[in-house]
Amino acid sequence: MDAPTTAGALEELVREHAALRRVATLVAREPPPSDVFAAVTREAGELLGAQRSTLLRVESPEWAVVVASWSDGSAPPVPVGHRGALDGRGILGQMLTTMRPVRIEDFDEVGGAVAALMRRLGIRTGAGGPIILGGRVWGALSAVWPAGASLPAGAEDRVAEFAELVSHAIDNAETRDELAASRARLVEAADEARRRIERDLHDGAQQRLVAAALDLTLLAQRLDRDPEGARTILARAREQLDHGLGDLRDLARGIHPAVLTDRGLEAALRALVRRAPVPVDLRAEIPQRLDTGIEAAAYFLVSEALTNVAKHARARTVSVDVAYAGGTLVVTIADDGVGGADAGRGSGLRGLLDRVDAVGGRLEVRSVPGHGTRLCARLPANVLGSLNGH
Repeated sequence: MDAPTTAGALEELVREHAALRRVATLVAREPPPSDVFAAVTREAGELLGAQRSTLLRVESPEWAVVVASWSDGSAPPVPVGHRGALDGRGILGQMLTTMRPVRIEDFDEVGGAVAALMRRLGIRTGAGGPIILGGRVWGALSAVWPAGASLPAGAEDRVAEFAELVSHAIDNAETRDELAASRARLVEAADEARRRIERDLHDGAQQRLVAAALDLTLLAQRLDRDPEGARTILARAREQLDHGLGDLRDLARGIHPAVLTDRGLEAALRALVRRAPVPVDLRAEIPQRLDTGIEAAAYFLVSEALTNVAKHARARTVSVDVAYAGGTLVVTIADDGVGGADAGRGSGLRGLLDRVDAVGGRLEVRSVPGHGTRLCARLPANVLGSLNGH
């Protein structure tokens, strides 16, 4: 007597696993989220024998919008783009509070606008699972059945398994978008750096060297007939050459300081803070040479952070702490300025986040208005050798 029931349950389990596997395989291919939405609503609806299945996104605390919909043909699907009110009674409305799958045996019992709408549609029962991103309910996948149809056992948990796959798909898409945006910002920053180098060369060292060359040409013409004037021109040319070499040294220091290459990160940071526009308390103990890319990232992180402090923070003092332990270089920059730094406003802080992310690190930002800003970067680093033996 139990054999047919057991066989039916096993067949249903096989169908469910096959449907979930198809959706998971689709998610792994990283298609547009809309493709995943359409596949999930169809697979969940067909598997559970629902009349309709719908994928909703929370648009605001009061409204949700349909982003995908399927029906079994007995009734039209809910149109994509349709907006519905969230009053806390429907499937998604309840999830906003509980963040758990929801099962409704009779919509008439929930009351309100939800019950009235379901009566008009001929819907009696429903189940849904939340789509959770970043600890919040992004939306929900729901399935509904008409009056006279039975709500399958465990329908809410089964729908929730499909909803979880949607969460992965959206998270993957957002990660890809953020990575693409980060790469675009890095390319833009590199282009701007090249343009700045071109301007600095043209307006600084190049102009001085051209002036020195003209003075030397004039010197050659006056050397015999006007020795006193020639000495004046020679002194001027030498001054132009000295200034030009100084400009080139400053430019080279901005690209990659020689002290960083020759003596390591700690020495480079000490030279950097001596030139800083605000008082800096530096605490650094780095007895080893680290990956050159990590040393450069840490140096320019501190350099750009100090520039941001000078421009925006109105700080009296800044502290910089740098320590290496267990394969991680920890760089902390803290100021007593106005705080309120926001990566969404301006490119300064966003550039620091991108720089740290580019070398596989993590940057934590704490910037409370009126209480200064604290940046803490953790950079993966390998030891290349001791400073004495490098």
